[in-house]
Amino acid sequence: MGLHELTLRNFRPFEELVFLPDHESVTVLLSPNGTGKTSVLEAVYALATASSFRTTTASDMIRSRHDLAEVHGVLLQKERRVQIDLTLHRGLRNTTKRMLVNGQRPTSRSAVAEVLPLTIFTPEGVDVVRQGPDHRRTLLTNLLTDVWPHVGDAIERFARVLHQRNALLRALLGARPTTTQREELAVWDAEFCAAAEELIALRQHLLTLLAPLITYFYQELAHNELAVTALYETSWSGELSTALLRALSDDIHRGYSTVGPHRDDIVFELDSRDARRQASQGEQRSLALAIRLAGHELVQRERQVAPLLLLDDVFSELDPVRSDRLLHLLPGGQALVTTASPLPRAMTPAVVVDVTVAL
Repeated sequence: MGLHELTLRNFRPFEELVFLPDHESVTVLLSPNGTGKTSVLEAVYALATASSFRTTTASDMIRSRHDLAEVHGVLLQKERRVQIDLTLHRGLRNTTKRMLVNGQRPTSRSAVAEVLPLTIFTPEGVDVVRQGPDHRRTLLTNLLTDVWPHVGDAIERFARVLHQRNALLRALLGARPTTTQREELAVWDAEFCAAAEELIALRQHLLTLLAPLITYFYQELAHNELAVTALYETSWSGELSTALLRALSDDIHRGYSTVGPHRDDIVFELDSRDARRQASQGEQRSLALAIRLAGHELVQRERQVAPLLLLDDVFSELDPVRSDRLLHLLPGGQALVTTASPLPRAMTPAVVVDVTVAL
């Protein structure tokens, strides 16, 4: 399994780029900053997620003064050839995305994750520890579909119910609901609680499997014996159905649901210290790397496949000792690495590419 060919057209700085990475080992993109190395990894990430790890605005990925960008990837899964095509079209009001897998529209993100699981390390990856809950919820969502692609249905079921409940709340315009509206809201509350219970159970099961792996990789990276715990923190106390009733007035006033899995968090602790607030920058960075390594390992264990590994300028953020430890812990298989500076001596890439020739 691996990415055999990547073709970009009017994506970021590239008018056209054909990239042929080594499909079993390490390919390094070595060129000065600002030449598009990270954009290549972004394109690969977009093939797997239809999104970017650099921006929330899809139009940012389209080359300046153009309205259409294309990303095409060819993968081989044993004897199976898979082609993923992504087009981004800049319209007057928004940018539309269209994805095809072997010519068919995928039914969900999990359908794409099934053919292209990946693990990404970036300098901003520490945000999963340092920043707000949305970073950690995104981590859970992506890991769930990478580890067990079939659970994408449960994730999307909750998203649909949340959308419908919020639509009803907005329609109330802050007014007290009528008897009919209360009955309709009760139906959606029941659906909401059922979908939430299923999603939370999946998240907690994932964390149960992930936590010991995070501890192992953290201790190896940091070279200490600090215990790591990952605690799932709900946005309410007691029964969710009761919490929804308590929050109803506020929900009506705001026009959206203020409690539920979409507001939950994970608290990472190092020997009972909240890693977000009480850990040093070095501890946070080591923990962020350990979380990604743990997720990568869990995908391999559960699916018997090696996710594509993307390393974006990671070694520039680490001292030589931690760089060597990270290299020792990196899994085998296909990896794409970007750097503007010499690689650690212990890294032996199969291919080195200078992307400036494509500009």
